[in-house]
Amino acid sequence: MISTATLRHRGASPARGSYGFRTVARMEWQKLRTVRSTWYILAVFAAAMIGLAMLVLKNENYAQMSAAGRASFDPTYDAFLGLVLGQLLLGALGVLAITTEYSSGMIRATFAAAPRRPLVLAAKAAVLGAVTLAAGEISAFAAFFAGQAMLKAPAPHATLGQPGVLRAVAMAGAYPALIALIGLGIGAIIRHTAGAICALAGVVFVLPLLFSLSSSLRNTAQKFLPDTMRNSLIAVKPVGHLLSPGLTFGLLCGYALAALAAGAWALARRDA
Repeated sequence: MISTATLRHRGASPARGSYGFRTVARMEWQKLRTVRSTWYILAVFAAAMIGLAMLVLKNENYAQMSAAGRASFDPTYDAFLGLVLGQLLLGALGVLAITTEYSSGMIRATFAAAPRRPLVLAAKAAVLGAVTLAAGEISAFAAFFAGQAMLKAPAPHATLGQPGVLRAVAMAGAYPALIALIGLGIGAIIRHTAGAICALAGVVFVLPLLFSLSSSLRNTAQKFLPDTMRNSLIAVKPVGHLLSPGLTFGLLCGYALAALAAGAWALARRDA
């Protein structure tokens, strides 16, 4: 026999602190997908990736290139110049995934429902990573095929069956997702949208420019910066003074994990 007390017990909401990872992840997915700015950013990201690939490769004049230019011509690399803008877009999405909750005050309700703050950040990272990785891979493959379609003869076309091409396309989709996770970690540390986006832009754009002023730093420290490491991931032909694609990808994953770990530490030590 089912009593009223039993029904009340079964229908009761989880107690404070009883939320698991799956529950918190569903909550974070609900928040991320219901914010219109998420889809606007993803749409601009896809348009930038595909549009710039078509524009750049359509205007490539292979017939007038020098012998050195033809030897170094990489149709796969040129198809992903949209990542210069795309990395900032998805990085900003990562920042907004947490800083908007602080600006609106929703973060108090989030931490009241799920007090374990590192768990909340881990759920945010899982949801954000899945969404940005899917968007990045779809946009990367679309940009690759659109760019190759716009490339005119006698320029050589790239195909996924050629050595290194599939790896470059896949890495082009994974790279902005890693930048988004780095942005999420920075946002958790700074907790202010403008400041976190400026910090992310500084790491991605400003530091490479500063390091390029010194020849010694250009060939040593600069190759460990995300924007320079991007060139290693999306290039089929080897680029001088850069790390190997496998090592580059591993280091970027380490950067993302370090940023998230620092963000989790900052959240655990601060009041909402």
